[in-house]
Amino acid sequence: MEPRPLPTSERRRRAALRVSAAGIGFALGLAALSLLWPRADRTLEPPALASAADLAKAPTRAVTVLVIGVDAEHARDASNGAAPAGPANSDAVLLLRVQPVGVVQVLPLPIEAAVQLPGQQRPQPLGSLYRQGGVALVADAVRELAGLPAGQPDRYVVLGRSDLRALIEAMGRIDVSPIQAMRYSDRSQKLRIDLQAGLQRLDGLQVEQMVRFRDGATGEDGRRQQHVQLLRSLLRELAQPARLPLLAPLARQLLSGVGTNLSEGEVLSLLAAGLSQGSELEVVSLPLLPPATGVGRQGLRQLAPRSGPLAGWGDNP
Repeated sequence: MEPRPLPTSERRRRAALRVSAAGIGFALGLAALSLLWPRADRTLEPPALASAADLAKAPTRAVTVLVIGVDAEHARDASNGAAPAGPANSDAVLLLRVQPVGVVQVLPLPIEAAVQLPGQQRPQPLGSLYRQGGVALVADAVRELAGLPAGQPDRYVVLGRSDLRALIEAMGRIDVSPIQAMRYSDRSQKLRIDLQAGLQRLDGLQVEQMVRFRDGATGEDGRRQQHVQLLRSLLRELAQPARLPLLAPLARQLLSGVGTNLSEGEVLSLLAAGLSQGSELEVVSLPLLPPATGVGRQGLRQLAPRSGPLAGWGDNP
């Protein structure tokens, strides 16, 4: 005898029960998975940075850092890969003075400044010393030019062109305002510069173009102004609260490429002190006599006579 078919209402009830049972089983399965892979404990996450001072302890005294920008792709390259080819030259030489409290001081040093080396009859441009004797020879010359005490500069950083590009790319883009349009082309160096004047966000390659550009009218004086302008823009970007969590990874990336005797902890300490005043920057200049061959030329320039330490450099403790 065949079983009697269930009424339609009974079939619907049993189907609903099966669906409910499947849903309960799925929920229990998710609960079991959550036991295997529980949510991350938020108490283990790194604490939020309220200010740059949270990065590290500031140095107990003022620290001078010699920054050398070379015309090679990488700081450790034996050749500059430019024209004329040969060992790397220094395109930019800066002294930074970071104080425990107070604004960052920067002294842009003229690469065309005349330096008399012991045993040589003629003075040499400061920019040529890196290829002759590396960081040690540049540091000795800078100590003499700036009137620094023995043992300074305390630290050094040598950046190649790719290091500068990588730094900017790690930040995305930065706001910079070139004071003039910059256009230049050199096939021998595979260099093409094409920048507009005015405020804009520049990527790593455009920032490299800006710091390499030399105007025929203003020469190295104008290029030093561009370097200071870039430094101001970098400080302004790094001082933004949204940038604070990126500073430690940025320091590690920078140290992996450049030539330096700074440790990661020292970089963070300098950032903690240097950014405590926001994006403030005090620029000090060496007194120079006019170039003998005219404005905008590559002639050597002598320091103007001065008495005592460089005005404005190291006035604060």
